[in-house]
Amino acid sequence: MTTENNSALVLLSGGQDSATCLAWALDRFDRVETVGFDYGQRHRIELDCRPKIRAGIAALDPAWALRLGEDHTIGLDAIGTISQTALTRDIAIEANTVQPDGTTLPNTFVPGRNLMFLTFAGALAYRRGLKHIVGGMCETDYSGYPDCRDDTIKAMQATLNLGMASRFVIDTPLMWIDKAATWKLAEDLGGAKLIDLIREETLTCYHGDRTHRHDWGYGCGECPACELRLDGYRRYRAGERPR
Repeated sequence: MTTENNSALVLLSGGQDSATCLAWALDRFDRVETVGFDYGQRHRIELDCRPKIRAGIAALDPAWALRLGEDHTIGLDAIGTISQTALTRDIAIEANTVQPDGTTLPNTFVPGRNLMFLTFAGALAYRRGLKHIVGGMCETDYSGYPDCRDDTIKAMQATLNLGMASRFVIDTPLMWIDKAATWKLAEDLGGAKLIDLIREETLTCYHGDRTHRHDWGYGCGECPACELRLDGYRRYRAGERPR
C-alpha cells in the first residue's frame, strides 16, 4: 500500500465546519476525497446537504474541481443504537446532564462518535492511499465534548499510525479558532461565494430544521448549534477580531 503525501480525506458531515474544512483541504492538497457517516442522527437531513456542498465548492475554483475526488458514506447505526443522547433520540436538549461517571456534559454528546469516525476514516484512507485526514473538531467552541480535544485527536493519530503501520496526519484547521474566525476563514478561502454557499447549503441545527431561513443560514435558531452559529456570524459581520 502506497500513500500519497499530498492527498486528504475530509470528514464532511454537511455542516458549516466540515464545509469550511473541505475548502481548506482543496486549497492545500492535490487529491481530496470526502466521507460522511450515517449514525442514526436525528438531524440526518445534514447528509442530504453533502452533494450540494461538494458541487458548490467545486464550482468556486477550477483547480478545486480537479482536486475533488470520490465521496463515501459509511453506515454506523451502532452508534445510535447504543447511545442515549439528544442527537440520537427525540428528547429535549439539555446543557448539563450528569454522565454515568458523574461528570457533567451536554446531552448532545455522543460517546465515542469522533473516535469511531476517525477509526473508519483511517481504514478508508488506508485503502484509498490518502495521507491526511481532515476534521472540523474544535476545542474553542466544543461544548466540553472530550472527543473534540486536541489531546484526543493527537492520541487517535498515534493509535491509527501504530495500528495500521502508517503515517497518517490528522489535520484540524478549526481546533483553536471560534465560530467568528471560522466564518472569516471561509471568506479567506473562497470569498463571498463560499460564505453564501455555507449559508444556503450547510446545516448545523441539532433539530435538522431546513424550514427557517436566517441571515446565517437554515436552522431552528434556538438549539445550541444554531445559537453558536448565529453568535459567530454576527461577530464576523461586525468585523470583530477573531480570537
